[in-house]
Amino acid sequence: MKTGRGPKLRPGEVADVTLLLEGTYPFVSGGVSSWVHQIIRGLPEIRFSLVFIGGSPDKTEKLRYELPPNVVHLEEHYLSDVPKEQRVVARRGDEAFHQHARALHDMLASVGTVATPPASWSGGWPSMGQQRAPRRVSGFVASGSTFESLAQASREVLPQGPARGGALAEALTPVVSAMTKNPHGCERDFLFSERSWEMITERYESGAREHSFLEYFWCVRSMHTPLFVMARAAESIPPSRAFHVISTGFAGFLGMLLNRARNVPLILTEHGIYTKERRIELLQASWIKDEDLPGESFGGMSGIGHFRQMWIRFFEALGTMTYAAANPIISLYEGNRARQVQDGADRSRTRVLVNGIDIARFAPLRAKRTQGVPRVLGLIGRVVPIKDIKTFIRTMRVVAQELPGTEGWIVGPEEEDPNYAAECHDLVKGLGLTGVVKFLGFQKVEDILPKLGLNVLTSISEAQPLVVLEAFAAGVPCVSSDVGCCRELIEGASEQDRAIGTAGSIVKIADPEATGRAAVELLKDERAWYAAQKAGITRVERYYTQAQMIDRYRAVYQGALGSNG
Repeated sequence: MKTGRGPKLRPGEVADVTLLLEGTYPFVSGGVSSWVHQIIRGLPEIRFSLVFIGGSPDKTEKLRYELPPNVVHLEEHYLSDVPKEQRVVARRGDEAFHQHARALHDMLASVGTVATPPASWSGGWPSMGQQRAPRRVSGFVASGSTFESLAQASREVLPQGPARGGALAEALTPVVSAMTKNPHGCERDFLFSERSWEMITERYESGAREHSFLEYFWCVRSMHTPLFVMARAAESIPPSRAFHVISTGFAGFLGMLLNRARNVPLILTEHGIYTKERRIELLQASWIKDEDLPGESFGGMSGIGHFRQMWIRFFEALGTMTYAAANPIISLYEGNRARQVQDGADRSRTRVLVNGIDIARFAPLRAKRTQGVPRVLGLIGRVVPIKDIKTFIRTMRVVAQELPGTEGWIVGPEEEDPNYAAECHDLVKGLGLTGVVKFLGFQKVEDILPKLGLNVLTSISEAQPLVVLEAFAAGVPCVSSDVGCCRELIEGASEQDRAIGTAGSIVKIADPEATGRAAVELLKDERAWYAAQKAGITRVERYYTQAQMIDRYRAVYQGALGSNG
């Protein structure tokens, strides 16, 4: 844990709501961080504590936001913070902890692929029929399939809702108890004990012998070690009347530990679907060796390397555990709510709360626009693969051919993935677009939006991007890939909403030709452009205001705090 920055609660003081924030506010800029800032500022009567979870401290040199006065505590935890033992002492390891860990691993590995309870787990599957036995990639990670087919299989085989939650709770209880009561001891057991070595080698022999043991060992060690960092964090985090986690993943695992160890409500808000986004990243990750041989061809995951499957299933397991603990489980639109249920969330706990923006902040920007439609396309977002910046760059080649003099601005930080950013710069040069595509880095959106003719999103994954709403409020139509609820934002979510008209265009993912054509059509037809501008302004002012969103979260917090004194 890094100490010293931000306010601190004194011993005995209690926060109202502790936000568990993985890789976001207040050290990383972006849409989710902006949303967190909105929530805190919009609810001054709530005393917030912030727990930031990052990869390593060298990437969080400064606060990106000025903390509002109702933030009463900030602490940081880093996944790279592993014990640096000067002298490793031989230890046998706690037998009971390892037995319970085996049972939990077996259960999680069985999700979606098994019908009979693992021998090491005594709970038994409620109402489970005779199904085929699981095929394992490893002891911890069962052989996978596509994201969709795995979830489909789990619906077909596993009990849902309270039955499934009860079974998972039974397997989780002793593991959580051990990790929260003695996090340091459990961590050293995992890293240095004979029982841990035996568990890893047994599972390698039973399910992964055809693959490199060295790769297997370090894969298991790398994915599990941060869980003990989270257990240590759970030990130190000050008291809170409720916890609110903004993703599943490691933060979700921490939320699950806190919920179960302290019997305090856990709220989950997912902007995107964490497991889906990690899967996209893992399939593109270069740090997983290219010689990673495909795992078993099961359930549609054929052709995907064994170790990539292990990581994908690991994050799915973290999601399962988070869903089992959280109530309510919030998403931003019906599509993601359905995805959460598909991935194991109890439907009765799920709800949709759309985001909103501060209209008063952006409406004055309309008066700053010059006459006519600026020949400038803007992509406002981080320069990372999930934003598919390369498709935007290729789009600009199409636009520049049709409308010479048009510029494409990429407005966002580049430090998160320097290698990808370098590839984007190289692509601009390679396509001869120097001077046409400009990298502006992080900028205030208020300075950029009045200068744009179109706001363009080429992302391959989004939920409900705030930048679309902000652009609407500032009078800028949008061309977007068909991700998340962008179609609802641009075309309308209901019959009444659709009657307002379209506020831009929706195109296929990773289709620079279609994106370029849609942009050119709007830029060349001012009548259509102004109609889109009017539709965007009307829609955001009617359905997506900050006041509406704040009222919804005030009710969520009142419900959680009311249930906990």
